[in-house]
Amino acid sequence: MSHIPSRAALAAKFALAFTLAFPLAGLPGVARAAEAECAQIKIDPNPVLDPLEIVTAKGVLAFQVEVARTNEQRTQGLMCRKTLPERGGMLFDFKVDQPVYMWMKNTLIPLDMVFIRADGSIARIAAMTTPLSTETISSGEPVRAVLEIGGGEARRQGLKAGDKIAHPMFPAK
Repeated sequence: MSHIPSRAALAAKFALAFTLAFPLAGLPGVARAAEAECAQIKIDPNPVLDPLEIVTAKGVLAFQVEVARTNEQRTQGLMCRKTLPERGGMLFDFKVDQPVYMWMKNTLIPLDMVFIRADGSIARIAAMTTPLSTETISSGEPVRAVLEIGGGEARRQGLKAGDKIAHPMFPAK
């Protein structure tokens, strides 16, 4: 004998399935607001890029990154970008060790956020952050910098906590 669920059970299952399938149901309004704000943001078509290396257990990876050194640059970050090159990204210099809180407001693509201690070691990685989200993403401890790279890039490249960043921001000892 097969079990036939009640209407209430079917409705509950449908609501759960809908919620899981469409977790950002309010996204169209958020996307429209981001589109309007992005129309006001100027993105440099030829940004200055710094070489950056990440020393992993598998070897050294070379990246080319923009560096956000000013408050204005840190505030804008990678907002409104529609693409990010592989092994490209943005390095945020906070100048001093401090707890850091990031978000994805007006950021159109998923990112991996690599939180970096003053000695250049990776403290933690927040992988595949949600585009357009205003949820706070914490460094979890005081850090000197954050490297934002394309969503999934950290996993593809095998980056792990403890790997070392080589860049002038982190003097070798």
